[in-house]
Amino acid sequence: MGQVIAVANQKGGVGKTTTAINLSAALAAKNKRVLLIDSDPQGNATTGFGISKNQVKNTFYDLLMDNAEFIDTKMRIDLFNSLDILPTDIQLSGAEVELIDFDDRQYILKNILNKNCVRELYDYVIVDCPPSLNILTLNALVACDEVLIPLQCEFFAMEGLSQFIHTYNLVKKRLNSLIKIKGIVFTMYDSRTNLSMQVVEEVKKFMGSGYMYCIVPRAVRVGEAPSHGLPINLYDPKCPATYAYETLAEMVDDE
Repeated sequence: MGQVIAVANQKGGVGKTTTAINLSAALAAKNKRVLLIDSDPQGNATTGFGISKNQVKNTFYDLLMDNAEFIDTKMRIDLFNSLDILPTDIQLSGAEVELIDFDDRQYILKNILNKNCVRELYDYVIVDCPPSLNILTLNALVACDEVLIPLQCEFFAMEGLSQFIHTYNLVKKRLNSLIKIKGIVFTMYDSRTNLSMQVVEEVKKFMGSGYMYCIVPRAVRVGEAPSHGLPINLYDPKCPATYAYETLAEMVDDE
């Protein structure tokens, strides 16, 4: 049965979408059946795979609003034989207001996945969450089995992590008792700076053992890849970040 993994952190600019894109691509390169859900209204995971949002008929928003079926919303990423995406456009930004009147609105994504037997169709479902605690993030945390927390190696990293852990504990206590933290993905790591090394050490001390830790080095090519509609493993197979995301995929797929 497939695993549902939310890539989440309430703090923006920490590499959530980059992690979701490149983890999905690395898993697909291992011939795993992967569904990437673009749950961020910015739709960067969608455009990051070269999909024009203007040419998408149905989006994740339509699925949430029950205006479209799963089979008519998912799209195959032509770059791989086993990677699908639920694309998103700016309409999703209104979902929080529109979902207010929905019964059990925090369970909509979970119900969609169960209704469509997604766990049987895919080995992994990766959810790219928005950079805030809203109904979309809540839906992802309620629906997922595990959470990956991208963390930029910068001064406020611990503050953002502690805030997210607080949210995670509330969700675990009240809405999804089975949720687990899979691990931390340290993004934009610069080995030349003491700060990056200090952040890694402090986070490991704060979180303790029993979690997966993966370091993704800072690389200009990672930032260039989305403009070409490619994940880093196709844009630059020899980039150090490519090896890091391949390692991340191995860690995720180790169980």
